[in-house]
Amino acid sequence: MSLEFPKIEKEILKFWKDNKIFEKTLKKTQKGPRFIFYDGPITVNARPGVHATLSRIFKDVIPRFKTMQGFYVERKNGWDTHGLPVELEVEKNLRFKTKKDIEKFGIEKFNTECRKNVQKYLPLFRDLTEKIAYWVDMDNPYTTYDKQYMETLWWIIKQIWDKGLLYQDFKVVPYCPRCGTSLSSHEVAQGYQKIKDLSIYLKFPVKGEKNTYLLVWTTTPWTLPGNVAVAANPGFTYVKVKAGEEFLILAKERLDVLDKEYKIVEELKGKELLGLEYEPLFDFV
Repeated sequence: MSLEFPKIEKEILKFWKDNKIFEKTLKKTQKGPRFIFYDGPITVNARPGVHATLSRIFKDVIPRFKTMQGFYVERKNGWDTHGLPVELEVEKNLRFKTKKDIEKFGIEKFNTECRKNVQKYLPLFRDLTEKIAYWVDMDNPYTTYDKQYMETLWWIIKQIWDKGLLYQDFKVVPYCPRCGTSLSSHEVAQGYQKIKDLSIYLKFPVKGEKNTYLLVWTTTPWTLPGNVAVAANPGFTYVKVKAGEEFLILAKERLDVLDKEYKIVEELKGKELLGLEYEPLFDFV
């Protein structure tokens, strides 16, 4: 029996949503002792990656555990929509090289582009959050570019000032001359390095085509039991070659990985591979 994981996922998510399971967990524990949780807002500067999944899972574990213990844990989602990551993404899209490009373009127009860029990615982050079952209130989030949020921060700073707790000091910190801003030690420590990584090539059997395979490369073979798709660049050129008794489909520029004689029988663009299906690598999944 073959399990259709995407179908099961949709059914479970629909059940949770239709039956308001998250809301019921809050209602059930409303009279219990409070456990305070602040969602450090995730930066919405690009499509969500693996790191976004990891951080949200970590932030879900403790509130979920405390809820199971009977604590009332209010969970308000936060969106970080300010800062250098957002600006760098927009600068890249506009092909800006320096801050002078921003000034020439116009500060107000640049800020508008930053907001538009964030709004483009918000639905993707919301979708990811729901799919990984990070139970948090996304209907009433706090968003850092909202005026109410910014005014609240200014109010907090004033309270600190009024109590004499705000002071000026000087400190040597890493600085980026291109961005014109200070950098955290964490950012500087994570510099780019070129490394050699072990990898493997695999043959994914194409459905309905005898002895035909997608030639796939990966550096993470331990993830293969959970594999559900193969990525292809729509603009790249791919080829179907005959090598011995087999037909292999791979990127044309990677033909040098074949260690035996072959003959190109077809040339196609990546977009033409869309919809092509392959047999599961493991019959027990």
